[in-house]
Amino acid sequence: MEKNYLVLFIVLFFQIAFAQDETIFTGIVVDSKTENPLENVVLTIQNSNITQLTKFNGKFELHSSITGTQLLLVHCQGYKELLLKIESQPGKKIYLGILQLESTFTDEIPAALITLLDSDFSDDNSSSETTSGLLQSSKDAFMQASAFNWGQARFRVRGLDSENGTMMLNGMTMNKIYDGRPQWNNWGGLNNVLRNQEFSIGTAVSNYTFGGVLGTQQIFTQASIYRKGTSLIFSGSNTTYSWRAIGTYASGMNASGWAYVVSAGKRWADEGYFEGTNFNADSFFLSVEKKLNAKHSLNFTGFYTPNSRGKNAANTNEVVQLKDEKYNPYWGFQNGEKRNARVKNVEEPLLMLNHYFKIDEQTKLNSGVMYQFGKVGNSTIDYQNADSPDPVYYRKMPSYFSSLYAKDNGEFSGEFTPDYDNAAKNKLAFLANSQIDWNQMYFANQKQGTNGFEPSKSHYVLYEDRTDDRTFAVNSNLNTQITPNISFDGGFTFKNIRSHNFQYLLDLLGGAYFEDIDPFYKGNLSQSDLQNPNRQVKKGDTYGYNYNFLANTIDVFTQFKFTYNKTEFFLAQSYAASNYQREGLYQNGLYPETSLGKSEKVNFENFGFKGGFMYKISGKQLLFFSGSHLTRAPSLRNTFSNSRLNNAVVDGIESETVSSAEANYVYRSPKLKLRLTAYYTAIKNASKTSFFYAEGIFDNGAGYDATDAFVSQTLTKLDKKNTGVEFGLDYQISSTFKTTFSAALGNYVIASNPNVMITNDANRVKEDAKTTFDFGPAYLKNYKQSGTPQQAYSFGLEYRDPKFWWCGANINYLAESYIDVSPISRTSQFYSNPANGFPFPEATFERGNELLKQEKFDPVMLLNINGGKSWRIRKKYIGLFASVNNALNLIYKSGGFEQARNANFRALNQDVSSGTPSFGSKYYYGYGRTYFLNLTLGL
Repeated sequence: MEKNYLVLFIVLFFQIAFAQDETIFTGIVVDSKTENPLENVVLTIQNSNITQLTKFNGKFELHSSITGTQLLLVHCQGYKELLLKIESQPGKKIYLGILQLESTFTDEIPAALITLLDSDFSDDNSSSETTSGLLQSSKDAFMQASAFNWGQARFRVRGLDSENGTMMLNGMTMNKIYDGRPQWNNWGGLNNVLRNQEFSIGTAVSNYTFGGVLGTQQIFTQASIYRKGTSLIFSGSNTTYSWRAIGTYASGMNASGWAYVVSAGKRWADEGYFEGTNFNADSFFLSVEKKLNAKHSLNFTGFYTPNSRGKNAANTNEVVQLKDEKYNPYWGFQNGEKRNARVKNVEEPLLMLNHYFKIDEQTKLNSGVMYQFGKVGNSTIDYQNADSPDPVYYRKMPSYFSSLYAKDNGEFSGEFTPDYDNAAKNKLAFLANSQIDWNQMYFANQKQGTNGFEPSKSHYVLYEDRTDDRTFAVNSNLNTQITPNISFDGGFTFKNIRSHNFQYLLDLLGGAYFEDIDPFYKGNLSQSDLQNPNRQVKKGDTYGYNYNFLANTIDVFTQFKFTYNKTEFFLAQSYAASNYQREGLYQNGLYPETSLGKSEKVNFENFGFKGGFMYKISGKQLLFFSGSHLTRAPSLRNTFSNSRLNNAVVDGIESETVSSAEANYVYRSPKLKLRLTAYYTAIKNASKTSFFYAEGIFDNGAGYDATDAFVSQTLTKLDKKNTGVEFGLDYQISSTFKTTFSAALGNYVIASNPNVMITNDANRVKEDAKTTFDFGPAYLKNYKQSGTPQQAYSFGLEYRDPKFWWCGANINYLAESYIDVSPISRTSQFYSNPANGFPFPEATFERGNELLKQEKFDPVMLLNINGGKSWRIRKKYIGLFASVNNALNLIYKSGGFEQARNANFRALNQDVSSGTPSFGSKYYYGYGRTYFLNLTLGL
C-alpha cells in the first residue's frame, strides 16, 4: 500500500508541476451575427501540434506549454479565419473572451466559381499542368490571383508543372506514380466537401510530408470538422459545363460519437464553350467518423466522380482563318446530333480509412489505408486501308496544293510549283465538309448483300486507349511537441500500383469485325499478338497493345521544428525508394523477343534535404528563408521508351535532381497584408518521351525504304531553370472598399542541350537493323519553357456593402508566353539531306535562325467582373453570385506547339515560305467572354 501511495504521489507531483508550466487559454466562439455558439471550431497554436475543438456550447480550453508570444488560429468551415496574438503566462488561466467569427458565406459564393480548366482534363494538352482552380482556396492574395484570374490563361505558379507540388488527402499523397501529377478529374464536383485545407507555399514547412518545391496542399475530410447543416448549390455557366447542382449534408458529432457527411452533385453540358465538347459528370461523397474514445477516432472516406468529356483540338492558323477559334474537328453529326470522337472517360472510385490517435496533448499519430481502382479512357478513331476521317488531315487542306513540298525518289528537291486551282477546290470541299462524316464511315463498313447492305469487315472503328489502375497505399504521420520549443514530424507512405494499359474497341461503326493487325507491315511483323494471330476483334475486345505497369514506392520523411520568441527554423529529410516493371501481355510481331513477359525491375533510391529560417521583425513583419535539394525518380511514363510495344528502358535513365531556394518578406496588419518572394528552382536530368510522325529524317541506308517514319522521341539530360519574383498585396481601404494587387515576374528557361534518341519501329522490316538512333544534342539551351505566361499582373477593387451585397472587378495582364518547340528540329540532323547525308546547299545560318526562332504569343489583357448578394432568413442562408470573365471578349492564344513533322531544313523552309504551311504550329485558344451564375442555399 505504501508503494501505491508513493507512485500516486509521484504522478500527482509531476502533473501539478507540469500544469504549473502550462498556460490555459479559455473562451467561447460564436457566430458574429446570430451570436449562437459554434461547435467543433478548430483552435491551433501556429507552428505547433497544440489543437483543440470547441464544445457544443462553443467553449474551449487550450493547454499550452509554449512560452512567449504565439499566434492562435481559429478556423471553422464557412467562417473567416481569426488570428489572435496570445501571451503565455505559465501556471495561469487566461480568458480570451467571446471570439466572434464572421461568416464567409459571401466569400464562399465566389469560391463556387472554381471549375476545372479545359486543360485540367486533358492528357494530350501540352499545357495541362496549369495551376488548377479546382481546389484552390488559399487566402494569400497572390495565390488567389493565380487560381481565379490567371488560371484561365494557363498560368503556372513559378512556371512549374503540378508534379512539383504535393497534393494530399488526410495525410495520403495523391500524386499519380504514372506521371507524378494529381488526376484532377477525380475531384470534380466535390468543392463543397474539400474546403478544409492547409497550404504550404514553395519549400515552406509542412506537418504532413517533405513536399515538393511547388508546395503542399493537404485536404481533410474528417466528418466531425464539418459545420452541421445542409447546403444546396445551383449553377449555370458557358465554360466546361452548362449546369451544375450539388447537395451536401453534415450531421455534426452526436452524443454517441458518430458524425457523417454526404454530398452528391451533377454537372452537364450538351456543348461547352468550344464546339462539340459535351460534358457529363456525377459526384458522390461520403465521410463517416466514429469517435471511439477521447484518444481514438476512425474515419471512412469514399467518393466516386465518374465524368465524360468531349475534347477540343489545337488548330493551325490556316484552319482558324478558314473557320474560327471555336472550331473543333473532333465531332460530326450522326442522326442529327453532335458526336465527338475524342472523349475522355474517368471512373476511379476511392476508399480510405483513417485512424486518428491522440496519444497525449503533445503527440498525435494519424494513419490511413487507401484503395483506388477504376479506369481512364481516351477515345479516337482507328482505320485500316481507308482514307483518314480527320477533316483537317493535311491532304484535305488548301495548303496541300499551295505549299507542300515535292519528293523525287526519296530526295528533297526543293522544287515545287503551287497548284492554286486544286487549292481552291480543297478550300471549298473543306468548308462544305469540315466535320467528321460518321455516315460515310458506317457506309464504308458495310457491303452489298442479298437483302441490301449488311455489316462486313470494318475499315473504321472507335476505340479508346484504356488505363485500368489499382492502387493500394498505407501511410502514417506522427506529430509531437518534444519540448516547448521543439517539435517533430515524421511519416511514411507506401504505394503499390498495378496499371493495365490496353487498346479497347468501343464501336465497330456498323461493321462485323476488325482485324487486329498493323496494315503498314506484312506477315508476322503486322501481328499485335503472335500467340493469337489474325484475330477478328469485336466490341469490348482488347487489341493492338496490352501490358501492365507494376510499381512499388515508399517515401519516408522526418522533420524538426524549433520555435523561439523571435526566430523559428526547421530541418527536414526524406528518403524514397521506387521500383518499376513492365509486363507484356502480347507478343508483338515487331519485337517478339522483348514484348511478352516481365521486364527487369528498374530501381531508384532518392534522398532529400530542406530547411528554413524565420525571423520575426515584429508582430506584423517577418522574414522567411528556405531551400531544398532532392533527387526524385523519373515518372513511370518516362522510364520505358516504347511501352506499348516492348520492355525497353530509356537508355541512361536516372533520377532527376531538384534544387530550390526562396526568400520571403511578409507584412500583416488589420488593413494591409502583403508577401514578397524571390525564388530559384533548378531541375536537372529530366527525361521526356513523345510520339509523332516525322518526314525526312531517315536515309535509305538506315535500313528503311523511305525517309519518313512514325517515331518515338526520348529526351534525356533535360535541365530547366526557373527564377522570379512574386508579390501579393491586400489592402482594406475602408470598411467597405478593398483593393488587391498581384504580380509574377519570372524567367523560365531550358538550361541544357538535352540528348535526343529516336526509335523507328519500321526498321524491324529488315533483319538485324537497328531501331534506335542517337540524334545527339538538341540545341535548346536558353529557349523559353512553354505552357505558361512568365509575367502576370492583376489589380482588383472590391466593394462590400453592410447590407450584404458586393461587387468587384479586376484587370489582368499576362505576357511572355511561348510556344512548345520541336527538339528534333534543333539537332544537327536538321541541316542534313536524309537522302545523301550532306548539308542542304541552300541552308544558311541566318535562315535557320529565322525558321527555328521560338514564337512568343501576344500579351493578354483580361477584365473580370463579379458581384453578389446574400440574405439570412430565419438562420438560413441564401446567396446569389454572378461573374463575367474576359468581359471584353478578347480572343487569344493560350498555348500551342510546333509540329515535328517537318524534320529537316528544306521541308520546313518550303512549308513556311509558302505563307500557309501545311504543318504549321498548332494553337490552343482561351475562353472568350464567359459567365457564371450561382445560387447557394444554406439550410
